[in-house]
Amino acid sequence: MNNSYLIAIVDDDQHIRNLVEAYLLKENYRIIGLGSAEEAWTLWQTSPPDMWVLDIMLPGMDGYEFCRRIRSEAEVPIIMISARDNEVDKILGLELGSDDYLVKPFSPRELVARIKRQLQRWYKMSNPSEGANSLTAYARLEVGQLQLLLEERRVFWCGEEVDLTNKEFLMLKVFADSPNRAFTRDELLTFVWGNDYFGSDRAVDHLIKRMRKKLEHVPIEAVWGHGYRLRTEGSVQTDEAGTSN
Repeated sequence: MNNSYLIAIVDDDQHIRNLVEAYLLKENYRIIGLGSAEEAWTLWQTSPPDMWVLDIMLPGMDGYEFCRRIRSEAEVPIIMISARDNEVDKILGLELGSDDYLVKPFSPRELVARIKRQLQRWYKMSNPSEGANSLTAYARLEVGQLQLLLEERRVFWCGEEVDLTNKEFLMLKVFADSPNRAFTRDELLTFVWGNDYFGSDRAVDHLIKRMRKKLEHVPIEAVWGHGYRLRTEGSVQTDEAGTSN
C-alpha cells in the first residue's frame, strides 16, 4: 500500500478543509477540498476519490444523504466528522455506511491515523489474494444456486451474475464458507470490518438488507436473538479444475 490515494474533504468550513488538507499533504496524500455534497456528487460521477472525509452539516444535501448515495454504489471508505456528539447521530452515520465517526473539534493527527487505518483495511479488502496460496486464490465456492469465484471476486445467483461491493462479497463468503452455521453479529463485524471496528453491530443488519435486495430470495435468514446464517442443505467447494475438496 502507498500514499498516492486521492482523499476528498467535504466541509463547508474553509478553515477545517485547509487544516485537514495541510496534515494530509504532509503524508503525501493527494487532496481535493469541496464545500458541498452537490460538488462532491459531481466529483464522484466524474473522478471518484479513494476516500471521503465528510461533514454531516452541509448546505443543501447533508452528509447523511450523501453517504447513503455513495454507499448504495460502492464501499469506498467514508469518515464522518460532525459537531454533534450524540450517540444517535453516530449510530445513524454508521448504519448508513460510514466507516468511522469523529466529533469536532478533533485532533488532526487523530484524523490522519484513522484515515490510514481505513485505507489499510480497504487495501486488504481490495487485494484478498496477496499472501494466499494458489489453491485459495483460484478456488470457488458453490452453495446451492450460489457461486462465488474467489480470485475474480464474482458472484452468480441462479446463473445470473450479481455486482457486489467488497463488504457484501466478504459477508457472503463468510456465509458460503460455513453454510447453515449461525453467526453472531459480533462475529460478522470482526470478519468483515476487522477487530478494531468500534461501531454499532446494526451495521451488519444494514449490509445484509442491501445484499438481500441484490440477491433476491438468497436464503440468508435471521436467527432470532443471535445473528444470521445462510440456510441450505449442502455445499460443494471446488478448485478451478472442478475437483471437489
